[in-house]
Amino acid sequence: MTSTGSTGSVATPARPPSSGPPRGPGGEPPPRAAETRTGLAGLFALPGLAVRAVVRSAAATPGRLTVIAVGLVLLALITGIIGAISVQGKKDTINELIDHREPLAVAAQQVYRSLSDADATAASAFLATGTEPPALRSRYELDVAQAGSALAKAASDAGGVPEAAAQVDVINQQFPVYTGLIETARANNRQGFPAGASYLREASELMRTKILPAAADLYRIDTERLMTEQDDATDVPWVAGVLVLALLGSLIATQVYLKRRTNRVLNVGLLVATGAVVLALLWSAVALVVQGIAVGSGSENGTRQVDLAVQARISAQQARADETLTLVARGDGAKYEKEFTELTTKMVGQDGKGGLLGELRSLAADAGNTEQVDRAITEAGVWLQAHRKVRENDDVGKYAEAVSLAIDERQAEGSTGAFLRMDESLVEVIKDGRQEFLDETSFADGALTLLAPGVAVLAVIAAAGATMGIRERLMEYR
Repeated sequence: MTSTGSTGSVATPARPPSSGPPRGPGGEPPPRAAETRTGLAGLFALPGLAVRAVVRSAAATPGRLTVIAVGLVLLALITGIIGAISVQGKKDTINELIDHREPLAVAAQQVYRSLSDADATAASAFLATGTEPPALRSRYELDVAQAGSALAKAASDAGGVPEAAAQVDVINQQFPVYTGLIETARANNRQGFPAGASYLREASELMRTKILPAAADLYRIDTERLMTEQDDATDVPWVAGVLVLALLGSLIATQVYLKRRTNRVLNVGLLVATGAVVLALLWSAVALVVQGIAVGSGSENGTRQVDLAVQARISAQQARADETLTLVARGDGAKYEKEFTELTTKMVGQDGKGGLLGELRSLAADAGNTEQVDRAITEAGVWLQAHRKVRENDDVGKYAEAVSLAIDERQAEGSTGAFLRMDESLVEVIKDGRQEFLDETSFADGALTLLAPGVAVLAVIAAAGATMGIRERLMEYR
């Protein structure tokens, strides 16, 4: 029951508080505050927020043009950076070939050649009656010195290649043993002791079974590394090429879009950017094609010819050692004669015109320079003819005549003169091949002069041109 006061008003009961969310004046709920994320979740959400902001901005023409401008600038700068790095990498590879890799391959070749020649010279000197010929002794000592010097140079780069380091270790360990056996053989031979021949054969066996195989492997490893870097220098920089084409296509597409939107044919900024990209593309294409052809020519007419000449020369030196060791063995040299036949067949083939020298002549003919190779093939034939006479004399008991034909340079039809003339021709082929390599590779290096900074500068010009061209259209909306 309610009571009435003196004023006659009626009391209204209080409304209980509402448990729902507060509402606005019209009864509708107020707008919800924007949800915010903090910490790691907020960091992960940033890319999505950025993408949505770009999409909202690109809904209108000014925003779309801004997005296009930013994209073109970024693509131009990325293209310039990657293009410059790619070109500079090629230039660095070429300089590495000239200054480091080719000299090391030559050092490995010198080790192989000097060791082989030392073995052949020691055997020839052993056959001489009486006092050892000073010329042969000097040649042997020079071979030993050159082998040691070249090995030190080749070893300087072998640390990072375990296989090469292993070959260097073998040579370092076994070569002093070899020279010690040679000195023992010489000492016994001077005193007329027959044990000298045994020591000589033991030394030669050590050279052929351990030292020369290690030297051959070291030479093969360094030559393969040289050829691998030559291949790297001729590789096409596909990533940079794709980026340049993508940038050029983007600039053309942008100009087409602007023409359709504004009915204006020319945009100076974008034309400048397009011209810079076209210039960079043409310059790079011409320079890289010229560089690739020059490096390839240096490889084929230089490195490849040198490799064949070195192999032929070393085969000849080993065959020369077999020729003299057959005489040292005094009737027990069938093994050496068999090796002689195998090595000379490898060198000139069965018909005297094939083998390594035949292949070398084919390469030289392509380059238009066969004079020294032809001379080497001719002298190889003279040497083989002289060798047959040596064997004929030895087989019928004319040992002194056989030895004279084998080691006396004064013999007009002897082995020594023909062998030395052939060796001199191969030395000239090697020199010519190295010079061809240096000339062609240096020319390739020159073809890339200023290309890396040029690509970078043109990319910056392209970025600036794109910015100016889009900015000009954006100003029309203000």
